[in-house]
Amino acid sequence: MTYPPNGSTAPPGHGAVPTMPTVPPQQTRGGAPSGQPPAAPATAPRRTAWAEGVDRLKAAATTEPGRLRIIGAVLALLVVAFGATTAWQMTDRSAAADDVLHSSQPLSADAADIYRSLADANTAASSGFLAGGQETAAVRERYEKDIRTAADKLVTAAASTDPGSASADTIAKLNTLLPEYKGLIERARANNRQGYPLGGAYLRYANEKMQTEMLPAAEDLYTKENQRLRDDYDAATPYPWIAVALGVVALGALAWAQRRNYRRTNRVFNHGLLAATAASTVVLLWLVVGHTVARSGLNASYDQGVRSLNVLHDASIASLKARGSENLTLVSRGAETVNVGKQVEDKYDVDFQKQMKTLAGKLKAANVLASGDATGEAPLTKANGAMKEWLSRHTDARKQDDAGNYQGALDKIIGSKDDKPTGECFDAVDQSLDTALAHEQAQFKADATDGRAAMTGLVVGAAVLAVLAAAGALLGIGRRLSEYR
Repeated sequence: MTYPPNGSTAPPGHGAVPTMPTVPPQQTRGGAPSGQPPAAPATAPRRTAWAEGVDRLKAAATTEPGRLRIIGAVLALLVVAFGATTAWQMTDRSAAADDVLHSSQPLSADAADIYRSLADANTAASSGFLAGGQETAAVRERYEKDIRTAADKLVTAAASTDPGSASADTIAKLNTLLPEYKGLIERARANNRQGYPLGGAYLRYANEKMQTEMLPAAEDLYTKENQRLRDDYDAATPYPWIAVALGVVALGALAWAQRRNYRRTNRVFNHGLLAATAASTVVLLWLVVGHTVARSGLNASYDQGVRSLNVLHDASIASLKARGSENLTLVSRGAETVNVGKQVEDKYDVDFQKQMKTLAGKLKAANVLASGDATGEAPLTKANGAMKEWLSRHTDARKQDDAGNYQGALDKIIGSKDDKPTGECFDAVDQSLDTALAHEQAQFKADATDGRAAMTGLVVGAAVLAVLAAAGALLGIGRRLSEYR
């Protein structure tokens, strides 16, 4: 009798299920362990359009057709940039030159005319006052004409001035003061004709308003318009260096492209590139020569026109002020005095001497500017001689007044030709200066017109030729590209 062995484990081979040996986990093809879902495949980062474009450009640059396309694009870009810059810079300069000729200089001249008209009206009013009831129609008409001229010029200046600007404020101030001044003159005239001493007080008050309010305002307007004119000159005359530099670069690039083409093909000319070079050369020469001529004309209009006009305006104003002060020495009859050193002098005679010194200095400066121009020198020579005679006659008039001979002094100031009055000399100076002003104004206009004309057509011409040059460059490069097809 047999017995099973001790223990509960079945013996091998008797109904037990064999176990498989442990196998380590296997990696799947995608890298994930067996029995697990595969990982998502790694994706390359997305590239920007710029990076792709650079790569394509690099790839294209490795072939001759690609290089030619790049050269053509660069040439066309340079030529178009040159034409556009030329048109832009010359548009600004042409507009500034046009303003010099048709806007700022005429306004500057109008401002000077306003000043001169007001000063001359003041002079005519004092001359009429001295004549009293015997005021001539010519003196009266001169006064009225000056007032009308000043009013008309103020209207013109107001229409050409930006609202709210400093010049507009000055014009508004003058428009307010002008009727006030006229009212004072009429009161002075009315009282003077009736023999009332109050007339002299009204005239002195009107003169004070003119000298301390109206003429300073007119001078301020004149200064502002002169600065505006100077700004327009500064905008019109600088060389267009950016356009010139781009033109040189464009021509250099075109020359390099033609040399490269010659070395690779042994062909002397490429018709498209040659046409582009010719068009660009024309634009560059037109730009340099045209602007140089325009600059020369504008500079001449300033040096030989505007500067002389400014000096002559100052001389005319000094003459008018001197005449007004001379008249007022007889109107005031020593009522207003100033201390000169240790002496007491008549206020208006002191001012007369001051203005005559200014007149002499301005005439000398005008002669220097007109040197070599016989037509411009002739009226200045006449004005200088009349000024010296004026001083001599004024000295005689002062001697009569200081001696108590008021009527004798009055005859020496506003008398008839037989009395050799200073008024004749003043008129001679004034007329000579008017002649010189007319000559210098014509000189300015001629030079400025020549300068402005030198820029005519340059803007449009540069744009058209630049487009043709770009087309020529592209056609020239396209001709070479066709050989690779």
